[in-house]
Amino acid sequence: MCRHLAYLGPAMPLADLVLTPPHSLLRQSWAPADMRGGGTINADGHGVGWYPTPGAAPVRHRSASPLWTDTSFASWAGAVSAGAVLAAVRSATVGMPVTESANAPFLDGQWLFSHNGKVTGWPHSVAELAETLPATDLLTLDAGTDSALLWALLRRRLRAGEPAATAVPDLLRTVAAAAPDSRLNLLLTDGTNIVATTWWYSLSVRHTGNSVIVASEPTDERDWQPVPDRHLVLANSSTLDIIPLEDH
Repeated sequence: MCRHLAYLGPAMPLADLVLTPPHSLLRQSWAPADMRGGGTINADGHGVGWYPTPGAAPVRHRSASPLWTDTSFASWAGAVSAGAVLAAVRSATVGMPVTESANAPFLDGQWLFSHNGKVTGWPHSVAELAETLPATDLLTLDAGTDSALLWALLRRRLRAGEPAATAVPDLLRTVAAAAPDSRLNLLLTDGTNIVATTWWYSLSVRHTGNSVIVASEPTDERDWQPVPDRHLVLANSSTLDIIPLEDH
């Protein structure tokens, strides 16, 4: 399993989102609070993607090492600010590779994506779904993992013009039908909006009226709203909707 977060709002240092809060992703990498039977630590890599200015293409930093060992990132994260960020720490599913390219965020154009969970029965359960992708998409997967395949499937929908607010839940339902009991907390942003799901995993939201942060676990003691299981989150810095997936 993994832990992830996305932020939209006034520009702030990456360190203030990822490293310095009392229960930051840094702390969650070695002391997560709610893994729900999906492991004990998130030490198999990490990644941070951010948008340097509104409308700019995202920039990405990824590493296969635990976040707490990345002294390079720690040295400059306080000097880089952004108003849109997606970050994750990884706990690799047994049998899947531990490589830099296996870490979220996955990137395409304006999109950043993360998956917290696992696809049960991998890879056989989703082999037919994989066959729907062009051969070039399969040959250029970031890694041989369930998360990378989910991203390829979602990316194809987005490139075809499907709105993110429908592409994400539709993909979730398709994968859940093919691989029952999968854990599918998906997180997507284009730097302006966030789309997220809960599917057998934890998620919380804090919305202030001019900012929003969606995270696997609250990063501090301020007012967070837990997202119920099997719900869709649609958010930007000024609006927040939490919708039962059965109703969407």
